[in-house]
Amino acid sequence: MANAYKNKKVDLTTTNLTTLYTVPTETTAIVKSFLISDDSGSGDSVDVTLVNTSSAIFNLFNDLGIGGDQTVELLAAPLVMEASEILKVQATTADRLHVVISLLEITRT
Repeated sequence: MANAYKNKKVDLTTTNLTTLYTVPTETTAIVKSFLISDDSGSGDSVDVTLVNTSSAIFNLFNDLGIGGDQTVELLAAPLVMEASEILKVQATTADRLHVVISLLEITRT
């Protein structure tokens, strides 16, 4: 088993549903931190979803408000993700939100 600490980042420049992270095959990921910040001063809201290997969609946060010029940590506890699961984010307004996750990948090979 190999362990690798990583971070993934996205600037939500559109209102499209955006893939933030996909767990590689033969890997388990533990998301330790999930930060969302607003740099517009106006605030915005965001949806966060998890798509499993059967393509079922799970809403983790729906229409979550982020205050203007604020940063919010979304996780109170680590989020464990299995191989091929996908984290997606979608902003209500373009060009306001930045997302950063910190995670540990545990590869089984």
